[in-house]
Amino acid sequence: MARVAIFTDSASDLDPAEAAASGIHVIPLIVNFGDKSFRAGVDMDGTEFWARMTAPDAPFPTTAASSPGEFRDAYEAAFADGAEAIVAVHVAETLSGAIKSARIARDMLPDREIHIVDSLSASMAIGLLARMGLELAEADVPAAEIAHELEERAQDLRIYFALETLEYLKKGGRISGTQAAIGTLLSVKPVIMVRHGEVTTVDKVRTRSKARDRLIELTVEKPVERIAILHSVTPDIDAFRAELLTHLPDIDPNAVSIELVGPSVGPHVGPGCVGAAILYRPS
Repeated sequence: MARVAIFTDSASDLDPAEAAASGIHVIPLIVNFGDKSFRAGVDMDGTEFWARMTAPDAPFPTTAASSPGEFRDAYEAAFADGAEAIVAVHVAETLSGAIKSARIARDMLPDREIHIVDSLSASMAIGLLARMGLELAEADVPAAEIAHELEERAQDLRIYFALETLEYLKKGGRISGTQAAIGTLLSVKPVIMVRHGEVTTVDKVRTRSKARDRLIELTVEKPVERIAILHSVTPDIDAFRAELLTHLPDIDPNAVSIELVGPSVGPHVGPGCVGAAILYRPS
């Protein structure tokens, strides 16, 4: 085990088993369907989430952070396993209460070295930072330096999603009912961006193919350092990945994974979306 343990949460959309095998600790957040609660990635994986999410008459899911005590227990387990310090990179504070739980947990362990990093983002944008943190930890970079580097690089993160509808953003409280209604009346396909902890609509186009073309244009407008493809049970995602890679000749295709949006982010984007989590090269 590296001297510095790297933590994140399930809003990163990292597969828990793959993350654990690589050395990244994923703390599950909570997804609720009516009166039933599940730990994302533990009690319910992404495939199970989308089956329930799209079932007829299913209640709309809500999400919540795990308790500070659960964060503390996870941190203590890493220290018991030999870690000397922790760097935890979490979903943006503006989007979730997870980082608040993480900070409280840190304060419960005042004699331990724990650094909490706000990713300013969500989904695999957090995962890209966590993977970078792991590489630095394996190179024996001190925890404080890793945390500082990740905080700096969080400024270079963006996510773009081409959505099927604005309805799920409305249900999740990210946009107003009026905004969603206008989009529905016009039959537009919205393209949204997550940057610096804020979700904004950057374009609205009339067809699915044009939304994807616009998504690619936005993704490659700056030099890309790392990227992951995102989808929510979208059948032609392989074709989208192949098309995007033709615009990224300097990126190793083997380093570009396709990730299913999971229970912590899925309620806000809905089924059928495509997206990209990007770490741009520093300006």
